[in-house]
Amino acid sequence: MATDMTGTTRGTARLRMLATVAAMTALAALAGCQTATVSDLAVVEEAQGSEENIASLSAVIQRSPRDPEAYNVRGSAYGRGGKYREALKDFDTAIELNPSFYQAYANRALIHSYLGNDAAAIADYNRALQINSNYDVAYIGRGNVYRRAGRVNEAFSDFQRAIQLDTTDARAYHNRGLLYQSRGQHEFAIEDFATAISLAPDAPAPYNGRGISYLATGSQENAFADFNRAITLDDSVAESWANQALIYEQRGDKARARKSYARAVQLDSSYRPAVDGLARTGGASS
Repeated sequence: MATDMTGTTRGTARLRMLATVAAMTALAALAGCQTATVSDLAVVEEAQGSEENIASLSAVIQRSPRDPEAYNVRGSAYGRGGKYREALKDFDTAIELNPSFYQAYANRALIHSYLGNDAAAIADYNRALQINSNYDVAYIGRGNVYRRAGRVNEAFSDFQRAIQLDTTDARAYHNRGLLYQSRGQHEFAIEDFATAISLAPDAPAPYNGRGISYLATGSQENAFADFNRAITLDDSVAESWANQALIYEQRGDKARARKSYARAVQLDSSYRPAVDGLARTGGASS
């Protein structure tokens, strides 16, 4: 979503205890659309952002105020809940207590990237990788920042490195697939999206991505199946509906295309492909 807000590999039992105290369940669902990366926050497995969970984690910190892992986990919960300033403060504290806490650097980097502080995000990802050069999460997170900034070669190298490290994080393959797609290398993109789907079968984003590349290679039926699957998985993504509408439009079924474009515009009135498609098929976006 990434990040990444994972707990440290040290003290695994301690993190499990924190999760139990907070009554937290694992979050593995991915979200996003073809033009965006798979959600970074989706990899958070130790914390959810509810007030109840945060209160429980705060109680743990009161009992163990010098435990960097506790701050890292609560920072993850704050981040999950969209409380980015509070998350930054907790990651700052975790790093102050343990300057070698590379996961906390990566977590703080993610928050910086969400706040638009790309330079600070890259600096933190760099620091995480200085401490642990095999940390796939940091390569993926830094690659996302590079990709958004248009530094596509550096982004590609980071996703490639994560994949070389045998990452099981679907984002690495999904994001590399997007870069292949942008280069017109659709066969490679399709392979990467397929791998992302195998790692995160409930995520709509890789289906949208693969569908676009299928369409570019003339495989309309495969594209249509992928767009429909993306809608089945999450019917609140405007791009999925617009993609489905495009197939209907290409088939000459303007009525169904118009209906799908209208649904996409309803979900996101600023999504240009849907707005333009609705206008082409005789609908109104107002």
